[in-house]
Amino acid sequence: MGLDAAAGEMLRTMARMQEAHNEHVHPEWRTQGYEYYRAIWVECAELLDHFGWKWWKQQHADIDQVKLEIVDIWHFALSDLIRAGTLTDDLAAPLMFEPEAGDGDPAAFRLAVEALAERTLTERAFRMEPFVAVMRTLPMGYQELFSMYVGKNVLNNFRQDHGYKTGEYQKLWSGREDNEHLVEVLEGLSCDPDEVPDVVYSALKARYPS
Repeated sequence: MGLDAAAGEMLRTMARMQEAHNEHVHPEWRTQGYEYYRAIWVECAELLDHFGWKWWKQQHADIDQVKLEIVDIWHFALSDLIRAGTLTDDLAAPLMFEPEAGDGDPAAFRLAVEALAERTLTERAFRMEPFVAVMRTLPMGYQELFSMYVGKNVLNNFRQDHGYKTGEYQKLWSGREDNEHLVEVLEGLSCDPDEVPDVVYSALKARYPS
């Protein structure tokens, strides 16, 4: 399978997982008028909090959490594209870049995040170009986006299964957010790709306070 074909298959896989999750939230999710654009720009603000932007105090970027926020944005982006009927294999092409070595440019990254938030809020829709700019300036590649998306999708389903929508779900486990536990689970994975969803779900269940 060539790179373009593999990229398209990864995109279709994520789309299938996203659609299944959305149906988990509401069977008729396409017609509910959910404001995915609003979710995206709010996630941009949360992303910047993890990255650091305050000049009046010392801050250290939590890159793992920054990447998870990008994955959260991608969840809402996929939902918006699927609902609009504009999700096609060729959308993956701009994401197929080789991340450049180095720490990136913090100022350029913050501006890219703000540009994504601004365009999303202005057009009330997701656009790929500013999202790719965010990934390039961090940097974060497509393969990493795919791997982390699969893990976060499993966590989102885990949340729904444990009362996220009804308010029963506990987001803090042993004093840490569930996202932090997910990062540890993903780092310790040693299984075939098709086993990842079940293995991650089981690992989260083992950590979740009963």
